[in-house]
Amino acid sequence: MAALERAFERARARAGRVVLPEDDPRIKAAAAELEARNLAEVVPVAEVSDELVAAMLSVRPMKEALARKFLEKPLYRAAAMVTAGLADAMVAGAATSTRRVIEAASFGIGLAEGVSVPSSFFLMVFPDGREIIFADCALNVAPDANELAAIARASARSAEALLGRAEVAMLSYSTGASGAGPSVDMVRSAAEAAGFAGPVQADAALNAGIAAKKGFAGGEANVLVFPSLDAGNIAYKLCQELAGAQAVGPCLQGFRHPVSDLSRGADAEDIVAVVAVMLAMV
Repeated sequence: MAALERAFERARARAGRVVLPEDDPRIKAAAAELEARNLAEVVPVAEVSDELVAAMLSVRPMKEALARKFLEKPLYRAAAMVTAGLADAMVAGAATSTRRVIEAASFGIGLAEGVSVPSSFFLMVFPDGREIIFADCALNVAPDANELAAIARASARSAEALLGRAEVAMLSYSTGASGAGPSVDMVRSAAEAAGFAGPVQADAALNAGIAAKKGFAGGEANVLVFPSLDAGNIAYKLCQELAGAQAVGPCLQGFRHPVSDLSRGADAEDIVAVVAVMLAMV
């Protein structure tokens, strides 16, 4: 069974609650579809309450008056609702910048233990049936070696949850020790820190025959970690336009509870898919 189908099944079985804090026609259409297909209960954004204030203060200590000021914004209230247990996941970004979604999640939900940097992934579903995690294609512009290692570890956890296995390849323009340069050296350091394969070129990561010719033990990666936002964003959009791949996401990772950004161009079905993926990972 395909990963997206499994996500829909898990979401339906868990009957999770999602909060969608944006007032947008696509959000309303997605909410109706989620409930019609029994994928999720869409809960309304709560009013400011002592419970939400306490939830926000548990994530990031601050003066209560400041917490109440933040909670005047629906995005922050929605994030605090997840921490308070009033919703299982928050999904936003159709009408809000990624920066604002990340800020609200950072204040209202917080990073998971041991996570130093939030990141994102796309579940790429190709016409031939292949399903691959692409990271980070939406959030971290120029990660250093430690940040790239953190992105790789988070992406591996996401792949294990959604795909059942994680074969991580940390991509570069060079495979193994065949090349050098600041970018290659950074990827090599990140791969060593995270314990994953890299640096490796994309063809060797995906094709066992090519991997063997290049002296690389691999070729079956289902998690591709890109060295920069430039590389990742360009790659996933090329796969969409030239290969007809479906890009589910961007899905945020590294937070204590499920929360996701959305592409500003997302349609209702895209939003439904992201919600299902988030609830499948609860």
